[in-house]
Amino acid sequence: MNSPIDRLEKLDACAVSDAMDSLGLPPAVTGLARLSGAGLLVGRCVTVALAEGKAPANLPKVHLGARAIEAGGPGMVLVISHPHIDAGGWGGVLSNAAQAKGIEGVVLDGPSRDIDEAIGLGFAIFARSTTARTARGRLYEAATNVPVVIGGVTVHPGDFLIADASGVVFVPEAHVENVLMTAERIIAKERLMTEAVRAGVSATEVMGADYENLLEIEK
Repeated sequence: MNSPIDRLEKLDACAVSDAMDSLGLPPAVTGLARLSGAGLLVGRCVTVALAEGKAPANLPKVHLGARAIEAGGPGMVLVISHPHIDAGGWGGVLSNAAQAKGIEGVVLDGPSRDIDEAIGLGFAIFARSTTARTARGRLYEAATNVPVVIGGVTVHPGDFLIADASGVVFVPEAHVENVLMTAERIIAKERLMTEAVRAGVSATEVMGADYENLLEIEK
């Protein structure tokens, strides 16, 4: 049987967001734009919580994101919460290090920097914005692999993620099978509808009650 990652790779963020909606789960987080990389980003979440200010003296001195990179690998995406100040929560050396570990990409709920470098690498970054401002003295890593809140959605380590140009969707590990089954049914129905309108069937007929009730049907 195909793994959840294999199945997610055959979907898109809109279908998964619709499935989450139909199951009463938080849909896509909007406003996280693709800044680098291309195509679909899927994987399991390795989380990082950033905090504002200088790191307390009792915390080990380590560059933000470094521990998460060491914990990551192929099939994983780093998911980083951010206190929403103007300071880069990710940068070029980190992109190189993450790519070297086989990490699929990064989702950052704040600004990122060194985007031209990430574009050159083909490394996927989804973030709120860009900045050239350093994190030094402004941000520190408070914790790794703990629950974080991204755009109002709580993300746990090991949850699944799918992201494309439309948005980012976090799928809780406990619900992934139901979400995948629902999203696969939605995709199949939408493909039939697309074939119909391409064949000349009127949009009014195709996108009538069946489309408007699509999510209700999936409950």
